[in-house]
Amino acid sequence: MIHLFTTGGTIDKIYHDANSEFSVGDSLLPELLAEANVTVPWRITELCRKDSLELTEADRADIRAAVAACPEERVIITHGTDTMAETAAALSDIGDKAIVLFGAMQPARMRRSDAVFNLGFAMAAATLLEPGIYIAMNGEVFEAGKVRKNLRAGRFERC
Repeated sequence: MIHLFTTGGTIDKIYHDANSEFSVGDSLLPELLAEANVTVPWRITELCRKDSLELTEADRADIRAAVAACPEERVIITHGTDTMAETAAALSDIGDKAIVLFGAMQPARMRRSDAVFNLGFAMAAATLLEPGIYIAMNGEVFEAGKVRKNLRAGRFERC
């Protein structure tokens, strides 16, 4: 069983106007998993609905506590891309689970989103990886503590 935790981020954003006002809406993960005909057993727990720039250290502590307490050894966390690496670092002492963070550069509600690909890739990564903390974005897996977001290029890269 894979336990998916949602925290918000761009993947679940809803844009309300041309001025980029947004809110973080309901997660589309159940719909996306059903459309993809995913047969691996899974369950979803919503932890929060925030842009990752709004996440606090208390939020990260709550994420860490929820992941540490869940019985599943395979965990996926949806997360905004701006502070994904920080949250991955906050999980670093959880050693008995394969934990994969992923998100999207464009909301899942948009036609040209990377969300569906990144979700499928994260599902495969969580199924195959050894215990550890990882970020899975755009076809690459990065170890926590060895990755950063390149804002100019709009992608993650090793550091």
